[in-house]
Parts: sequence; structure tokens; C-alpha cells
Amino acid sequence: MSAVLSSPLKLPHAAETLVLANGERMSRREFHRLYERSPESVRAELIGGVVHMPSPLRRQHGTFHVFWSMLFGFYMMQTRGVEAGDNASLLLGDESEPQPDLYLRVLPEFGGQSSTTDDDYVAGAPELIVEIALSSRSVDLFAKRADYHRYGVREYFVFVPREETLFWFDLTKNEERPHPSDGVIRSGEFPGLWLNVAAIVKQDHATALATLQQGLATDDHRQFVERLASRRT
Repeated sequence: MSAVLSSPLKLPHAAETLVLANGERMSRREFHRLYERSPESVRAELIGGVVHMPSPLRRQHGTFHVFWSMLFGFYMMQTRGVEAGDNASLLLGDESEPQPDLYLRVLPEFGGQSSTTDDDYVAGAPELIVEIALSSRSVDLFAKRADYHRYGVREYFVFVPREETLFWFDLTKNEERPHPSDGVIRSGEFPGLWLNVAAIVKQDHATALATLQQGLATDDHRQFVERLASRRT
């Protein structure tokens, strides 16, 4: 005699079984839908139409992340109209939704090239992006660089702690820029953003901040702030 079920067996809806998988190809719209439904512990990016799920982050990545956040946060505080972002998803294009370590952008109301969606995402490319590359070195230097160039990021830094190297790219020309002889990079997109490479490598907070303050005291930075204010809508 067959058993009688007290209630019918409920099969999951097909959409409920879908999860993000490393290496899978999909559109940004489908990726975004699945990512929003994923647990908060899941971190994923769509780069060139391919899902990337980064490895867990080690201590070294975390400490350098705080270092860069300090510099960008200080620059933002002194530069009205500029926003610094940390680990926020960017809606770049049909095949790209990265989650960069840090970005700087000019806010849209001050003439920036990106916008803010009604559900609080950045749509379009920030002017500047930084990636801290440990296990992600090849992705950051090639696949992500290609996407960032394609969708309009203007300036791009890839910091590789193990090599004590900071790669600096002008993505408007899609070329790597050499370091100045004094070891201080002066951002082309954000006047006054002076980055002391040796101090960053050594995590010398005091020297890095002092160099940044020198940049913020320049006429270039003052004029940039005035230009931003004149563009405000």
C-alpha cells in the first residue's frame, strides 16, 4: 500500500535555485538581481560579463585598505563636491558590475560623470579607482583595467603590496604613467591628491598624510574646489 502524503510536495521555483557561480557568464542585469538576493557574506563582481568571486581577504589587504581609506577620506573632507567610496558596487555597463576597493568621484550635482540611482547605487564610472592587489593581481591589471577603460574610468591605481609597487594608469589614453622622480604621484583627475609612494609602501601614515596636506595647500587644489563650486546645480 502506497503512503499518502499529508500535503503535496512543493518544488522550488526555478529562479530560487539560481546562485552566483565563479566563472559563469551573464548580463549585468541578471547578475545584479542574483547578487542582491545573495547572503551578505557573498562578495562577487561582474567583469567583462564573467562572474568573479574573490578569495577571502587577508590582514595585509585590510591594513592597506584602511591606509588608502584614510587618504581618500581626508581628501574628500577638504574638497567639497568629491565623494570617496569603499567597496561599493558600480553599475558600469551591460557586462560590468565591479566592487572596487576604493573610488573617488565628482558628485553629479558638481558636474561629475557618474550618477546615483534611486536605490542608492553608483551608475557610470567614477573618475578614479584604486584596487589593492594580492590574489587578484592578474584580474586587476588586465580584466578590470579593460572594463574600467571601456566604461570611462579616467585614472586607475593598482597597488601590489607584495611587490611594493603602485601601478598608475591614465585610462583616457589607456597607458601606464611613470612615477615622478621625487616619488610623489600627483593625480591628474583630482588636483591636490598627492600620493607619496614610499610612505604608502611602508604604511608610514604621518609622512603620507603630510604629503597629501602639501598637495591640498596648492593653488591647483584651491582652483579645483572653485571650479566644482561653480558647476554646482
